[in-house]
Amino acid sequence: MVITMKKYNMLTDSPGKSLFYFALPMILGNLFQQFYSTVDSIIVGQFVGEDALAAVGASYSLTTVFIMIAIGGGIGASVITSQYLGAELYSRMKTSVYTALISFLTVSITLGVFGLLFSSKILSALNTPENILADAILYLDIYFVGLPFLFMYNILSSIFNALGNSRTPLYLLIFSSLLNIVMDLLLVGGFGFGISGAAVATVFAQGLSAVISFCILLRSLKSYGEEEKGKERAEKETSDLQKSLLFDAGMLGNMIKVAIPSMLQQSIVSVGMLLVQSVVNGFGSSVLAGYTAGTRIESVCIVPMIASGNAVSTFTAQNLGAGNADRVKKGYLAAVRMVAGFAVVICLALTLFHEGIIRSFLESGSDAAAFETGNAYLSFIAFFFVFIGLKAITDGVLRGSGDVVVFTLANLVNLGIRVTIAFTMASHWGVQAVWIAVPMGWSVNYLISFVRYLTGKWSKKKLIKVEN
Repeated sequence: MVITMKKYNMLTDSPGKSLFYFALPMILGNLFQQFYSTVDSIIVGQFVGEDALAAVGASYSLTTVFIMIAIGGGIGASVITSQYLGAELYSRMKTSVYTALISFLTVSITLGVFGLLFSSKILSALNTPENILADAILYLDIYFVGLPFLFMYNILSSIFNALGNSRTPLYLLIFSSLLNIVMDLLLVGGFGFGISGAAVATVFAQGLSAVISFCILLRSLKSYGEEEKGKERAEKETSDLQKSLLFDAGMLGNMIKVAIPSMLQQSIVSVGMLLVQSVVNGFGSSVLAGYTAGTRIESVCIVPMIASGNAVSTFTAQNLGAGNADRVKKGYLAAVRMVAGFAVVICLALTLFHEGIIRSFLESGSDAAAFETGNAYLSFIAFFFVFIGLKAITDGVLRGSGDVVVFTLANLVNLGIRVTIAFTMASHWGVQAVWIAVPMGWSVNYLISFVRYLTGKWSKKKLIKVEN
């Protein structure tokens, strides 16, 4: 029996179904990416050794910054593109796509050159251990050579999502991940190229996927405007299709308005994790091991919540572009039900199976404190995932409308709460202060964004101009 997934239209079909089936490929893709990252690390560790794995890890925090820039840029591009798509202004939609690709390709080349020139100085400044410094520099230099491909891979995925097509990025992600694993086994395990082989595998796999994605995108863009020729607005657009610009500075400015807060939001998450990690480190390696196991499970559990928020962002942008703010509200209510359902399933799974899950991460001879910490963390946090779900979809409405000031403020408050409570209360509550702060940050973030949502001002923040 073959199960096919119908493609739902975010402008006309049931809000709940269109959001769910749009978010589903993103959920699967993110879960698959986490699986691939784990396998990639295992290959490097097993075939090259502990130092090589450490060298890749030393580069991770830095490469994550560049990926966040790409993700933030992609979000900025996707909001503008979605709004033009919803308004059926296809030539301008194409211009927004071309503007995003040209702009962020230029940014990625600039960052790549900068990285190549200063990679050794950056790693030295990060106190990279001397015994792995050479390998870390080699890995990072290859990464920077391929940065334009890695960058565009993420931008193109965001553009496909903006067009309501979340399945193509999923298929390309699966393709690139499997190709990366095969090339890791071939270059690292087979030919013994070591850490350079791992870097080349990543660059080649995502680079090829970026090229394929670009070709598919160009083909997809040709269809817009043709199928709606019978409509008055589409007729106007069709007569202007040949005048689509390759670059528009005004569109780029609007993209940046959304992109920069999105980059900050992504960075806030990383900064918060780093700061809180320093608190956990003070309780010893056993507690740290249990906490690490718990946070890895948490990162999997929030995948459907983050994907739902991204789906709401695209849904909001398309429907505001079409001038239908009431439909956004219906979609938001459907999203509330969706994340609540996810939260119930996650809560039941963690409550029933948290001990077995934690044991799968730790050796049988591990210290009892590690098991106790991991179990306590999952047992507590299991009941609060609904808050990050509500936060994600409410932020999604604000982000999709371009109402980014309150969205940014709410995330800053989230960071402030988590860090402040972790640092001030750890001496009184123990390591539990770290995870008690997590749902507090999520819930306050949600409440701030929700109050803004209730005002309805987000519906008047549309970033595009529709001429009648």
